[in-house]
Amino acid sequence: MTPAIRLLESRGIVHEVTSYTADDGSSGYGQAAVAALSLPAESVFKTLMAKLDDGRLVVALVPVSGSLDLKVLAKAAGARKAHMAAAPEAERATGYAVGGISPIGQKKRLSVYIDQSALDLPRIHVSGGRRGLELSLAPADLVSLTGARPTALAKE
Repeated sequence: MTPAIRLLESRGIVHEVTSYTADDGSSGYGQAAVAALSLPAESVFKTLMAKLDDGRLVVALVPVSGSLDLKVLAKAAGARKAHMAAAPEAERATGYAVGGISPIGQKKRLSVYIDQSALDLPRIHVSGGRRGLELSLAPADLVSLTGARPTALAKE
């Protein structure tokens, strides 16, 4: 059981855990989840770690069907620039391995930004804290639990 699942259960948040055989990530971990679980790409959110020009790490959640607009993320976080965080730094901050980073139950409490399209969905899917493990939950529960700020982060 991952820290993400333990946290959801301890808070009594309704969720579903699904697992699948994860590949090597060459096609992208989010795309692998979409294919393996036959989910719509707009409902599967990838957890991305970015580093702001002031040194802060932040979490960005965007649908697998899009990509992260780093300029929008930086502005939303009150910074001038953002770039993708290095894998070792993301792993140290979250306690999860790249490809399995969950926005829930991270080692350090980081600011979380979620693409606003999530709020239009009844359920979204995020990593459960391990490659090949997905969590399904109501977007409002994820926002409440993580303090995520809805923002137009995704670009096609």
